[in-house]
Amino acid sequence: MDEQESKKPRRVRYKGTHPKAFKEKYKELNPEKYADDVNKVMQQGRTPAGMHRSICVNEILEFLQLQPGQIGLDATLGYGGHTQEMLKGILPNGHLFAIDVDPIELPRTQERLEKAGLGSDVLTIRKLNFSSIDQVVLESGPLNFVLADLGVSSMQIDNPERGFSFKVDGPLDLRLNPKSGKSAAAFLKTISRYELEDLLIENSDEVYAEQISHAIAVKIGKKQPIETTTHLQTVIAEALVFLPANERKEEIKKSCQRCFQALRIAVNNEFEVLDKFLEKLPDALASGGRVAILSFHSGEDRRVKKSFQRFFREGIYSEVAADPIRPSAEECFANPRARSTKMRWAIKS
Repeated sequence: MDEQESKKPRRVRYKGTHPKAFKEKYKELNPEKYADDVNKVMQQGRTPAGMHRSICVNEILEFLQLQPGQIGLDATLGYGGHTQEMLKGILPNGHLFAIDVDPIELPRTQERLEKAGLGSDVLTIRKLNFSSIDQVVLESGPLNFVLADLGVSSMQIDNPERGFSFKVDGPLDLRLNPKSGKSAAAFLKTISRYELEDLLIENSDEVYAEQISHAIAVKIGKKQPIETTTHLQTVIAEALVFLPANERKEEIKKSCQRCFQALRIAVNNEFEVLDKFLEKLPDALASGGRVAILSFHSGEDRRVKKSFQRFFREGIYSEVAADPIRPSAEECFANPRARSTKMRWAIKS
């Protein structure tokens, strides 16, 4: 065998404290092996690649008032940070159910939690959309508490193969479950200019919805499909070229954030799923059961607020949050992704 062929390819060198490419961040992607490196990244106010920093943990635990022996549900398992903290409050004799729709991250989280000693005796994990909370209750019985974190996990955002961020090039996918439904790229081929304009306004309050939807429609009409995150970012930038030069860069960034959000909501049917969850929620809770929901934009928060208030007026909830709880300034400084969080809560009569 040729000597060169027998040599194993060398791993890409970890480029200092700020490697840019996702695969170059192999130390962050191995927190058990490179704990010191991961801690350094977190101390800089950044989220290590492949990880997720749980938000409003103290506020959630203070409201839930967990007791040993309780049965609860983490309706959005994600990285499992909230799950681990809630389990501390209900053991011994308690049991937590946890669900998630992401077929890529779910098994990774399950394996990580099992290695931490959280097996099926205390934790039941299911691949399930939280709109199917009624299916969980068939197994769990009435729940003493429910937590739903409606945000996209950092693991999903940071991985360019998932297409959630315009900051790195990747396929324009945006699906929470990439094995189901249409990608954002495929979705854009099926929607008209005016439907897209309405969608951008409804899902993200996009200021330049008219100009951006027109630019996208022109590309699609010329048989130039928008297949990647970078391509969509470029189209948005071209649509906003009329803006004053000193404002353009920041406005393009904001529009990219809003447009990616709007498309993600659309391809995952997020509003419809949330509405179903909120409608089924009261029947899933035991008397005195508590629910906390973290939302990250006005469309989500508005739905949670209206649902809680409606069921409160009907006497189904005995108490609801008068105002949303926000993460502390210290948490927002340490984890900038927490800034837009709003937590609302309700208690079953």
